[in-house]
Amino acid sequence: MSLTRLTAPIVVAAGLLGLAAPALADSIDGHWCTDAGMRLSIAGPSITTPGGVRMQGDYGRHDFAYTAPASDPGGGGRVTMRLQGEHLMRVDGPGLEPMWRRCGPPTS
Repeated sequence: MSLTRLTAPIVVAAGLLGLAAPALADSIDGHWCTDAGMRLSIAGPSITTPGGVRMQGDYGRHDFAYTAPASDPGGGGRVTMRLQGEHLMRVDGPGLEPMWRRCGPPTS
Protein backbone atom coordinates (compact mmCIF):
# COMPACT_ATOMS: atom_id res chain seq x y z
CA MET A 1 0.00 0.00 0.00
CA SER A 2 1.38 3.39 -0.91
CA LEU A 3 2.14 6.10 1.62
CA THR A 4 -0.38 8.39 -0.12
CA ARG A 5 -3.21 5.90 0.41
CA LEU A 6 -2.32 5.63 4.09
CA THR A 7 -2.01 9.35 4.74
CA ALA A 8 -5.13 10.46 2.86
CA PRO A 9 -7.59 9.35 5.59
CA ILE A 10 -5.42 10.99 8.24
CA VAL A 11 -5.35 14.28 6.33
CA VAL A 12 -9.14 14.17 5.87
CA ALA A 13 -9.72 13.42 9.56
CA ALA A 14 -7.38 16.22 10.63
CA GLY A 15 -9.18 18.61 8.30
CA LEU A 16 -12.56 17.70 9.78
CA LEU A 17 -11.25 18.13 13.31
CA GLY A 18 -9.99 21.57 12.32
CA LEU A 19 -13.54 22.54 11.39
CA ALA A 20 -14.85 21.55 14.80
CA ALA A 21 -14.79 24.50 17.17
CA PRO A 22 -16.34 25.09 20.57
CA ALA A 23 -19.71 26.79 20.50
CA LEU A 24 -19.42 30.49 21.26
CA ALA A 25 -22.04 32.49 23.10
CA ASP A 26 -23.33 34.64 20.29
CA SER A 27 -26.17 36.16 22.26
CA ILE A 28 -26.41 39.18 24.50
CA ASP A 29 -27.59 37.07 27.46
CA GLY A 30 -25.26 37.08 30.45
CA HIS A 31 -23.52 39.29 32.97
CA TRP A 32 -21.89 42.55 31.86
CA CYS A 33 -19.52 44.99 33.61
CA THR A 34 -17.76 48.28 33.03
CA ASP A 35 -14.29 49.31 34.14
CA ALA A 36 -15.97 51.71 36.59
CA GLY A 37 -17.76 48.81 38.34
CA MET A 38 -21.26 49.07 36.86
CA ARG A 39 -23.00 45.71 36.32
CA LEU A 40 -26.10 44.42 34.57
CA SER A 41 -27.49 41.00 33.69
CA ILE A 42 -29.65 39.94 30.75
CA ALA A 43 -31.64 36.68 30.52
CA GLY A 44 -33.94 36.73 27.50
CA PRO A 45 -36.38 39.63 27.92
CA SER A 46 -35.42 40.08 31.61
CA ILE A 47 -32.76 42.52 32.77
CA THR A 48 -31.29 43.46 36.11
CA THR A 49 -30.28 47.06 35.52
CA PRO A 50 -27.14 48.76 36.85
CA GLY A 51 -29.32 50.13 39.68
CA GLY A 52 -30.45 46.61 40.63
CA VAL A 53 -33.99 46.86 39.23
CA ARG A 54 -35.38 43.65 37.70
CA MET A 55 -37.61 44.37 34.72
CA GLN A 56 -38.53 43.39 31.16
CA GLY A 57 -37.13 44.93 28.00
CA ASP A 58 -37.06 44.48 24.24
CA TYR A 59 -34.88 41.43 23.60
CA GLY A 60 -33.14 40.44 20.41
CA ARG A 61 -30.48 37.75 20.25
CA HIS A 62 -27.76 40.37 19.66
CA ASP A 63 -29.43 43.48 21.10
CA PHE A 64 -31.54 44.68 24.00
CA ALA A 65 -33.38 47.91 24.83
CA TYR A 66 -35.29 49.26 27.82
CA THR A 67 -36.39 52.48 29.44
CA ALA A 68 -34.20 53.13 32.48
CA PRO A 69 -36.12 53.27 35.77
CA ALA A 70 -36.00 56.58 37.65
CA SER A 71 -33.56 55.13 40.22
CA ASP A 72 -31.00 54.16 37.56
CA PRO A 73 -28.40 56.30 35.79
CA GLY A 74 -30.21 58.17 33.02
CA GLY A 75 -33.58 57.41 34.62
CA GLY A 76 -36.43 57.75 32.14
CA GLY A 77 -34.10 57.60 29.14
CA ARG A 78 -34.00 54.85 26.53
CA VAL A 79 -31.04 52.48 26.79
CA THR A 80 -30.01 50.38 23.79
CA MET A 81 -27.37 47.68 23.75
CA ARG A 82 -25.78 45.79 20.87
CA LEU A 83 -23.34 42.91 20.98
CA GLN A 84 -19.97 43.88 19.44
CA GLY A 85 -18.42 40.45 19.56
CA GLU A 86 -18.14 37.54 21.95
CA HIS A 87 -17.10 39.63 24.96
CA LEU A 88 -18.00 43.26 24.18
CA MET A 89 -21.27 45.16 24.16
CA ARG A 90 -21.95 48.76 23.10
CA VAL A 91 -24.43 50.67 25.28
CA ASP A 92 -26.13 53.90 24.26
CA GLY A 93 -28.01 55.65 27.01
CA PRO A 94 -27.74 58.67 29.28
CA GLY A 95 -25.33 58.27 32.19
CA LEU A 96 -23.92 54.93 31.03
CA GLU A 97 -20.46 53.99 29.79
CA PRO A 98 -20.45 53.04 26.10
CA MET A 99 -18.41 49.81 26.25
CA TRP A 100 -19.19 46.87 28.54
CA ARG A 101 -17.46 43.48 28.82
CA ARG A 102 -18.65 40.04 29.89
CA CYS A 103 -18.01 39.21 33.51
CA GLY A 104 -18.99 36.56 36.03
CA PRO A 105 -22.19 36.62 38.06
CA PRO A 106 -22.36 39.09 40.94
CA THR A 107 -21.14 37.91 44.32
CA SER A 108 -22.61 38.90 47.63
